[in-house]
Order: sequence, then C-alpha cells, then structure tokens
Amino acid sequence: MINLDCDDLFDTWRQQARWLLSHGVDPSRVSWACEGVTDLFASDEPLPEALGPFQARIPRTLLDTLEQAARYRGDQRWSLLYEVLWRVSHGDRTAMMAGDRLGSELQRRIKQIRRESHHLHAFVRFVALPQNPGPQYVAWHEPAHDILLSASEHFIGRMGRHRWLIATPGDGVYYDGEQMIYQRRCPTQWQQLAQNVDDPHGDMWLTYYSHIFNPARLNPKVMQGHLPARFWKNLPEGALIPGLITQARTGKQQDGQAEGIKGRGGKRIGQSGQ
Repeated sequence: MINLDCDDLFDTWRQQARWLLSHGVDPSRVSWACEGVTDLFASDEPLPEALGPFQARIPRTLLDTLEQAARYRGDQRWSLLYEVLWRVSHGDRTAMMAGDRLGSELQRRIKQIRRESHHLHAFVRFVALPQNPGPQYVAWHEPAHDILLSASEHFIGRMGRHRWLIATPGDGVYYDGEQMIYQRRCPTQWQQLAQNVDDPHGDMWLTYYSHIFNPARLNPKVMQGHLPARFWKNLPEGALIPGLITQARTGKQQDGQAEGIKGRGGKRIGQSGQ
C-alpha cells in the first residue's frame, strides 16, 4: 500500500491523485496520513516519478465539489475523495450523486462545511481595539472544519475598511483594510491577542442578554441545535447560559418572565366611569 501525506492541502492532494490515476492505482492500494496519524499497514512504496499512460477526464464541477468536501476534518478525509475521483474517471458518475453511498457521504460533508461556515458568521464575537496599530477588531474561534479562509470573506463587506483579525487553534486570518492575509499556522501573537483581549462593554452586553432571555420559550435541545454547546466557552454570554437554563427548569419557565419583572405589581384598570 502507498502511504501519502498531502499536509491537508487540496492542491497537493490533487497532484498526488493525478499521479495515482495516471498509473491506475486502485483506491484500496493508497492511504493518506490524517493529521499526523499514519496507517500502520501502509508500506514505504513511493509514488511513481513520472505520469503514467492513463489520462483521466473528469467534469470541472467534480473538482469544485471535491475542493469543498476537502475542508471536512474526519476519517478518510482524503481517501474518500480519491475513491470518488477514481470511479468518476472510470465512467461511473453515480459516485457524485446523493443516492450513491460515496455521493451521499460527499454531500453530507459539504453540508457540514456550510453549517460550520454559518457558525463562524453567527458566533464570532469581535472585540474592539480602537488604539491598536494593527487590527482594530479581534476574535477567537474554534471551527470544527477548515472553513476559516473561505468563510472569512464574509466579513470584508460587513466590516468595511476596518482592520480585523480572527485567530483559531490552527490557522488565522488578518484583513488590513485592503487585503486578507491568511496564515495556515496561526502566529502565536495573533492567538494571544485574540484570547487575552478584554471587552470594555462586556458587562453591558451580559446585562442585556440576561434581560432579553425568555424562559417561557426555552427549548434546550432546539437551542443547542442552533447554538452548539462547544461554542459557549468562547462567547461572552456563554457563561450565563447554563444558569439561565437551570433557572428556567426550576420555575422561571412557568412565569415566562425575568426575575426582575415578575415581582412587579400590575396596574389595575378601573371600571368605565370611575
């Protein structure tokens, strides 16, 4: 078996896959290392040094689909893509369709990628650094998949000419007001800046959030479907959520009012003419 490592780069994987296809290497004979974990059953068999005789013809739409799916972090991240590519290059285009086993998994991964991109747009909390010579807004985010580069373009239009930075445990992106600078290995200084910044308006936001929380409409399962618990630790309001859920379950949900409102007396309306 051939063991490869594309360093989680689609362009590198694409070049490797092209070589493999040209030599007719079956998907069962190749394995990609996943985030530093090597297949124990793989050999040291190298890639052929030159292209082989087989010239694969595949639709451009497939390459776009594979590039999207390549952002998914998980088991067989690259092997599944090669298996799809192999089947389509040999005339079996059903591998691209949702009704097929591989096609279904491919579409599931793309759906997860799109959902994770939405999470970035919805749950990033920028903190202002108005006097900072570098980024004027910084944020820390922990995405489950490699969506930062593609999904961050959303903020170019939203933030105008402001300079902003998003750091993650893996990569990072900085917009300097004119161009976006992407780092596959997020610099330590970026990470420290994003994680250690204090929001001067944090207390005001927490007070507002706790007052607009409606316990009567709380459905924890639905809420976690829209706001997964893994994001709570990086949201300023995240520390409040468990307590608000507990209060709702122990009585506030029946009142349907916040603590500071339910105890207030109402104004009686007199009869007509009084």
